[in-house]
This record gives sequence, structure tokens and C-alpha cells, in this order.
Amino acid sequence: MPLDPRHGRRSAAKSVLPRSKSRAGRSPGRLRAAAVAGALLAGLSPVAAGTPQAAAATGHKDDPTQYWNNVLAQTFRNARGWNASPGKLSRSGAMVFAAIYNAESAYQYTYKTLKYEPYLNKPLKYADKHSRPSPDEEERLIDRTAYRIISQLYPSDQAYIDARYRARTGRSPHSYDPLDRLVVDPVVRQINKARAGDGSNNPAVYSGDTTTPGAWRPTGEQDCEKPSDAVTPNWGKVRPFVLRSGSQFRPPTLRGFTSYADLVASPQYAAQRDEVRRVGAVDSAERTYNQTVIGWFWDHDLDDTYHPPGQLLELTGIVAKKFKLDTYETTHLYALSALSLADAGIAAWDSKFDSPINLWRPVSAIKATGGANATWEPLSADRSGAPFTPCFPAWTSGHANFTAAWASAMKHFFGRDKVSFIAHSEDPHTIEAYRRMDSFSQVAEEGEFSRLWLGVHFRWDAEDGRAIGTDVGDYVFGHALRPTRKNGPQH
Repeated sequence: MPLDPRHGRRSAAKSVLPRSKSRAGRSPGRLRAAAVAGALLAGLSPVAAGTPQAAAATGHKDDPTQYWNNVLAQTFRNARGWNASPGKLSRSGAMVFAAIYNAESAYQYTYKTLKYEPYLNKPLKYADKHSRPSPDEEERLIDRTAYRIISQLYPSDQAYIDARYRARTGRSPHSYDPLDRLVVDPVVRQINKARAGDGSNNPAVYSGDTTTPGAWRPTGEQDCEKPSDAVTPNWGKVRPFVLRSGSQFRPPTLRGFTSYADLVASPQYAAQRDEVRRVGAVDSAERTYNQTVIGWFWDHDLDDTYHPPGQLLELTGIVAKKFKLDTYETTHLYALSALSLADAGIAAWDSKFDSPINLWRPVSAIKATGGANATWEPLSADRSGAPFTPCFPAWTSGHANFTAAWASAMKHFFGRDKVSFIAHSEDPHTIEAYRRMDSFSQVAEEGEFSRLWLGVHFRWDAEDGRAIGTDVGDYVFGHALRPTRKNGPQH
């Protein structure tokens, strides 16, 4: 999407104020030029010059990246259709937090405190070596970059995004700020260029086999009645953010099976199907209370929730607050987790739609056995209580991919797994809104099997999804946002 010229893309030599003279007989443009000159003489950055449009923020105390994550989460809740798919949302998160991180990296590089490589590009310097930052310069960079990226991704939410910018800064988002030309514009252009033509807007619908036993077919539930209802069937072909390809860590096939006939005739498949029939049914007598709690806690399939990527980005913020990370480290952590989530989503959809077997959902497999199973229903349900199964193949579990990639990123960042924190759920069916986690691995494990307890995935979907997601998180940490010097800062 082209940049909006209303968002501050003005030459520094042109004033956005009227040309009328001030009471002292001097034009506002000359006043601003004088202020900039004064700032340079005082050893300040050019952006430290005080103007009404670039006044300090209004006394907020929250972290700017955390603030904009909350704004982003609301746009996730508002999204509908394919725009609310896990892949689309995780891509948005990666673009937002990569941009914020690169803007913050410019600030750190300019003032000689850069500790990590920017995402994709070389460090950007925007002031001379004798300059000093203004008190609000770092937050203005984050605020204006986040505003620009979220606005372009969710134009239908523009009024809300504008209001949140004003609430945080006390300024119009369209007011002049020299940081736009110096930093925000280049950062936004770089992220947009990196994602241009990445395949995320492919409108092609599913046209695969939907009749062979074992092959995915619409479940017949709401919004999943015909093959073309399959959600983002080409997402596995989207160009990753860090991975070489979406198939990089996918096994050659599902547990060695190369045909649907061999799969559904195997005792392994029969065992998988029987397990989810017993523990994933709406009226299961074998599922424990704690398993039911876990199933609903990590769900977030329905509209008006922040969906799985939003829940995990919220967890990123919860852990960042626990460790009292500073602004720079917070941007780094969000970028690392968001990039991991985005590539995990691409890897998950690659296994769902681009492997030799596009596995049908448990509800289809169980009902196909007939008899009493013909009316089997999963625990998973929509807001009305009607059965609900996401409209895409079962293998591998997206939830397992996402939670494993997130856990891997967090373990690498902090250099440990055993960290306690309180996770949050906003799923409308959740039994517990808050749940104690004692490790990052606990998030991965609960996310992995939550879908089995809800009756929408087989065990091998969960196990293989977690394996792929872990590999994704490991790879992203090893190939992006690396320390600029050996033995980088420890947490």
C-alpha cells in the first residue's frame, strides 16, 4: 500500500502551518528553523527542536510498544473473514513489530547504543555524532512508526487508530514531525518493500480432492459448507520473514503415509481417530476437568477475540513486564516473537495444504464410521453452542505451531525455560480467564494438546505441529536480530 502523504511525509523545508506572520513579525517556518538551529548549537538532535506539533507526549507511563500491541489486538478482534485468519494476523504482527524494532534500532545506532542487528537492513543514522536525543524522541519514533504500519494494514479501523494516537500523544497523527522524513518513512518503505508480492493476497480457493476417505472436505458446519470455504489455502506459499521456505521443516509426509488408502487402513490412524472420539467429544466422559480448561483457554477461533497470534503477543508483553525490560529490549522481544509467529503460521499452512496428504478433520473421520458416531460432535463450539471446526485440514495443528514457536523464541531470548507468569484468555468459552504458567514449555504443551481436548485435531497433528513450530522458533532466533557483538547482553 502506498504511503499516505497525510502522515507527515513533508520536506523539512516546508511548513505545514499557514504563511501568515506571527505577532512578532516572524513566520512560523522561520521560528521552527531557528529552533532547529538552536538545538544543533546546543548539541541536540535536529528532532529535539521544540514546536507545537512535536511537543512532548502527555505524561503517559506505559511502554510504547506495549501500548501499540493493545491497539493491534483490537484490530485483530475487529477483523473478519480471511483477514481474521491466523496467517494474516501473524503477518500483520510481524510487520508492525519489525518496523517498530527497526525504528528503535535507528535511535540506538544514532546514539551509539545499538546491541542487536536491525531486521533485514543496515542500521540507520539520522543525526551527527555530537547530537543528543530529546526527552521524548524515542517514544515518538515508536508511536509514529506503529501508527503508520497499523493504519496501512487496517484502514477500516482508521478512526479508532487515530483516536488511540491522540490519546497517547495529545497530538494529531497528521501533524508535522521531522522524525517522519528522517526515520519513519524509510523504515515503513523498507518493510513494505520486503513484503511486496509475498503471496499474502492470493485469492485462489481450494480445488483439491475432497471425496477420497481421509482427504479434507468441508465439515458442513457454519461457514464450512463447500471446498471454496477453506481458509487461505495458499498461505503455505507465502514468502517467510526469516525461514527459507514454508516447507523448510515439514516432514516429507504424515508419519510416512503416501496415500489416503494406506493411511485410513492403518492401525495407527484407527488409534488416533478413536482417541479424539473419546476425549474430544462434547459429552466426553474421559476428558478431565483440567483438559477441558486447557482446551478452552487457548482456543480463540471465534470473531471478536484477538485470536491465537493476539493471545501470544499479549503473553509477550506480560513476560516483558515481569522482567521489567526497557524500551529497547521490549521492542526486541516483540519483534523476535512476532517474526517467529508469522513464520510458524506459514509453516503450519504449508503442512496443511501442500503436503501429500491433506488430512480430514476428526469430525469427518468419526462420522464416516457411521452408527452411533454419525451424530458425534466436538467440544469446540461457536458462541451459540453449535459445533465448530476451523475450515482447513487437520495436519498439522496451527495452535501447536504457534505456541511452540513462541515458547522457543522466549526460551532463547531469556536463556531459560523455567519462568512463571500469569497467562490470560479472552475466549468466550474459557473457564479460567487467568492461568499460571511455570515455564515457556508449558505454553507449548498446553497449546499443543488443547486442540485434541476440543475435538478438532488428532494427536499427531499436535505433536508434529509442535516439532515444526519449535524448529521455526530456533531458526528465527539463530538468523535474525542477532547481537552486534560476541556474547550479547544476558537477561
